Amino acid sequence: MKNEEILADRLRESVGRFVRVTRAHADSLSGPHTSTLGLLSREGDATIAALAQRRGVRHQSASRTVLELQDLGYVRRRPDPADGRAVLVALTEAGREAVEADRRARRDWMAGAIAVTLDADERRQLEALPGLLDRLAAYDDGQG
Repeated sequence: MKNEEILADRLRESVGRFVRVTRAHADSLSGPHTSTLGLLSREGDATIAALAQRRGVRHQSASRTVLELQDLGYVRRRPDPADGRAVLVALTEAGREAVEADRRARRDWMAGAIAVTLDADERRQLEALPGLLDRLAAYDDGQG
């Protein structure tokens, strides 16, 4: 195995573990709820079909999640101005507040972990990581 492949495996495993631990310590919503609200927050109003496609789930699953979020008061449905037959799912103010509370909880947990676990030199090293991950995420090998 090449060095890049070994590093890729280690990075994938570490990032996955970090995401899981952060969610376990900070998320107040279920995974499907967090994912759907996050998509709506980042990308704006969407149809259920678009949410299902972006989340990689079946339409039926996305529809159930939207219904649950609607019951919680976090989303509402509204007519699509571009297509009178379609319905868009939109965040409510309560939904925006729930997303922000979740993000704050994750940030606060991470900040605490960084402050307690890493020394000043390690924190400086960590500062480069977001930029490096953004560059890797932007890489397009023609298959995506």
